[in-house]
Amino acid sequence: MNKFIPLCIPNFEGNEEKYVNEAVAQGWVSTGGAYITQLEEEMAKYLHVEKAVACQSGTAAIHLCLVQCGVGPEDGVIVPTLTFIAAVNPVKYQFAHPIFIDCDDSLCMDPKKLLAFCKEQCEFTDGKLFTKEGHHHIKAMVVVHVFGNMADMEAIMDIAKTYNIRVIEDATEALGTSYTSGKYKGMYAGTIGDFGAYSYNGNKVITTGGGGLLVAKDTEEAKHLQYLSTQAKDDHIFYIHHEVGYNYRMTNVQAALGVAQMEELEEFLSRKRKNYELYKKGFENAKNISVMEFREGTNSNKWFYSLNIDMDKLKINARELVETLSEKGVGTRLIWGLIAEQKPYVKDLRTDLSTAKYYAARILNIPSSTGITEEEIDYVIKTVKEVVEENSL
Repeated sequence: MNKFIPLCIPNFEGNEEKYVNEAVAQGWVSTGGAYITQLEEEMAKYLHVEKAVACQSGTAAIHLCLVQCGVGPEDGVIVPTLTFIAAVNPVKYQFAHPIFIDCDDSLCMDPKKLLAFCKEQCEFTDGKLFTKEGHHHIKAMVVVHVFGNMADMEAIMDIAKTYNIRVIEDATEALGTSYTSGKYKGMYAGTIGDFGAYSYNGNKVITTGGGGLLVAKDTEEAKHLQYLSTQAKDDHIFYIHHEVGYNYRMTNVQAALGVAQMEELEEFLSRKRKNYELYKKGFENAKNISVMEFREGTNSNKWFYSLNIDMDKLKINARELVETLSEKGVGTRLIWGLIAEQKPYVKDLRTDLSTAKYYAARILNIPSSTGITEEEIDYVIKTVKEVVEENSL
């Protein structure tokens, strides 16, 4: 194969150009227009919630939710360490303190270590949880559904209820993931906690180029978050503002893309799930390679496919593996550097992070675009297996 197979690129095979051109022709290109409302209504219907609020990014969505939770200077927010840094940076925007919890084998937050932290490293007084070190009031937690894999929300929500902690679900990678059994059967990622944040970045299942969306369990809170996202304007004639707002509203051109992409969502999810099974079968019994599974009792969107590579048995390092595969036309990506080890976060509180460190040294993401062909998947499987086998000790 002579062409390069990218990691994950957008798929525009529907009405994207038509709707964007309509928005431009009508002159509605900024933070107002019918496509924004339409996208919000369609997402609310899809997720089975009363109201959805379109905004500029998944990061903006998380930031607004933290504001709604009342997170401020010196407060604590429980976060994962194994995720993209955008899930945690908004905590610093509020001058609060992130508290890093390890992952379990799903790559999502480990509820056992979360509970142990709350019991052993905190004090619960008058309905409020405070860290023993620093005496930070823990008002919220950000739970990320990594690569579209649902976190253990039953256990996490029980802990949050016990300790009066508000839950923000980072579902930026998990649009379409849902529970198929258990307490939350039929519920989508992002609709179980108090708030949910979604992303429409170019590599997501559907995209608006950039952009995001949020939902809230309480419809009145969702309305307030929409108000904050549009500069908190109370009087549209005299421009009176009673709160500090944000320029976080999605543009109509972005929303036009999103409406077209929503028409393709179920088809894209079907392809993601089908392609995962092709990869899973293709890597069966591969030397020093296994395909990461998704949580039982859920129907994942299979956003990113992850290989667990036994790097200890290879004579090349992870960077060299990615570079070698790239030279052979296969785009791959290592998992993120652990946030707790990044320069802005090295002094923040954390639990034991041994599981996250284990997976951070082994996970390799492979091409997962919805437009990838079976021929390309076969080439990825063949190439990865050959490179790993050739470089095995």
